Amino acid sequence: MSKGAKIENHPCAGEDHQLPLFEFDAEIKALAHQPTADEIARAEESPFSRHIVYVDESGDHNLQSIDQSYPIFVLAFCVFHKRHYSEAIVPALEKFKFNHFGHDQVVLHENEIRRRKGLFNIFQSGERQQAFMDELTKIIEFSNFILISATIDKRSLSKQGASDNAYHIALGLCMETLYEFLQEKGEHEKKTHIVVECRGTKEDNELELEFRRLCDGNNRMGISLPFEILFADKKVMSSGLQLADLVARPIGLKTLRPEQENRAFEVLKKKFYCDGGREEVGNGYEGIGMKIFPTPKSEKPR
Repeated sequence: MSKGAKIENHPCAGEDHQLPLFEFDAEIKALAHQPTADEIARAEESPFSRHIVYVDESGDHNLQSIDQSYPIFVLAFCVFHKRHYSEAIVPALEKFKFNHFGHDQVVLHENEIRRRKGLFNIFQSGERQQAFMDELTKIIEFSNFILISATIDKRSLSKQGASDNAYHIALGLCMETLYEFLQEKGEHEKKTHIVVECRGTKEDNELELEFRRLCDGNNRMGISLPFEILFADKKVMSSGLQLADLVARPIGLKTLRPEQENRAFEVLKKKFYCDGGREEVGNGYEGIGMKIFPTPKSEKPR
């Protein structure tokens, strides 16, 4: 390719050229549930937890500015086991891009996909667009991650005269829930990295300050939290950040219009951290893995 050549966008022409997304699914799942003695020993000695967290948000964090069509702010934590993430999720997402674009130099953004903007204005028919969305939903469904979210109802806080930052309120709620999850896994004393997307120098500095404050013990539990924040550029091709970008808005829409059909949320509700562990996926997540603040009167705070 000549210097400066542009990468063209061509949707896949036929099924014969499709890369199977999960061809090693059974093998990966078998390996994930049968770690060797050496792997267990190394994991126990490592200062890092076996999980990594990718974060994204939906809505405006400013409590003084309220869009009546979307008067909420949602923060979502996607918690991945590092082995499953690196051996199954990243390859599946890469092959998904190869299948639909012919290359992997594409950053998946929910807003652009929904509005068919930029690179996502390539579909020649509604059927092709639907096939794209169905396959992307399949990847999310296949992805074995734990979902933790906090939705801030800006209308209620505005009536109370609150002047805090919605992002900061949601961050505290999600970090506390994350600690509870890691405590269950016996990893609450190991360092866990939390990856967020850069939003601007001022916002990032304020967020890092609030993050450090929460980690230093200024949280509901009154304990130090062994978390470290990482800021990623918006153009970075992180599979975890791209998946996190796809989950926040469906959670917000479910909160705003609970009776409206929401296919994406039906997939996501089985991911939420909940009471009862794996035996109760899809149940008992409200107020636990999926929090709303202020707490609705019909929901008892945990």
